[in-house]
Amino acid sequence: MEVRIQHGKVNPEAYQTMQKLEGFIKSSGLERTLYELIKIRASQINGCAFCLDMHTRELKEMGETDQRINLISVWHESLIYSDREKAALELTEYVTRIADKGVPNDVYARVREQFTEKEYVTLIMAINTINSWNRIAISTGMFPGCM
Repeated sequence: MEVRIQHGKVNPEAYQTMQKLEGFIKSSGLERTLYELIKIRASQINGCAFCLDMHTRELKEMGETDQRINLISVWHESLIYSDREKAALELTEYVTRIADKGVPNDVYARVREQFTEKEYVTLIMAINTINSWNRIAISTGMFPGCM
């Protein structure tokens, strides 16, 4: 396999724009573990092997258990995630697949039980950011171990 384009080298301004989004999320107060769960779930849905590999390793390095990492795709069938994490993962699924059903009112209500309005907007930005990274990685032919 070969990477098609090294996006950060050929267009550093675009790469820096994405890094600014990352910086915003990281400074927003959103829990780092929660952000990694969001990144993994979106990457699973989008089929981004590069991002999935990166973020599962990062979560593991943060001390997360194999069980919690391995069960992210079936979070709704598990008791090991908090209500806050479940709300964020559900929103991740709907925003990632926004063309299918949008974000239904009942999903919004469940998320708002766990997150303030400001946090809700931050979640949307976090979900959009990883979806953008997924699309960049897939479109440029990135794969696990390519960097």
